[in-house]
Amino acid sequence: MTSKTLNLAIAAALFGSLALVGCKKNQDEAAITPPPATTEPAPTTTPEPAPAPAAEATVTSVDLGNAVGADMKIDAPSTTFAPTDTIYASVATATSDPAATVPSKLTAKWSFEDGQVVNEESRDVNLSGDGSTEFHIEKPDGFPAGQYKVEISLDGNVVQSKDFTVE
Repeated sequence: MTSKTLNLAIAAALFGSLALVGCKKNQDEAAITPPPATTEPAPTTTPEPAPAPAAEATVTSVDLGNAVGADMKIDAPSTTFAPTDTIYASVATATSDPAATVPSKLTAKWSFEDGQVVNEESRDVNLSGDGSTEFHIEKPDGFPAGQYKVEISLDGNVVQSKDFTVE
């Protein structure tokens, strides 16, 4: 009986081992198999739009004359003036976005032949769309005859200049 019992014990151990290996195989397959796909959509995020570029102001032209209208524009542009004329500079501006207001600083620097500054004036302005700003110089006892220049700056940068003569 000993040999029969021993064979029976070996057979039982072998059967138990096979059963355990079979169970282990099912656990390994479960660990490898991905979970079933869900029908819920993945959460979506709407990307935020990029901020609009800031509106910019530009000086589009500078006209000189001895009279300016209510619209701050020169009626009859000129580059030659009498010594007792009031000399106006009309600075035309525009903004890249007509609906935006662009805080800016306009400066007019008037100088005589040798670079001697006759007058310099700055204005803080809120530019919107197309517009004009007026600067002027005057000297009741008359300007000396000679060559002059006005330089127009926008936010500290010279953007246009005009030469003119007093005769």
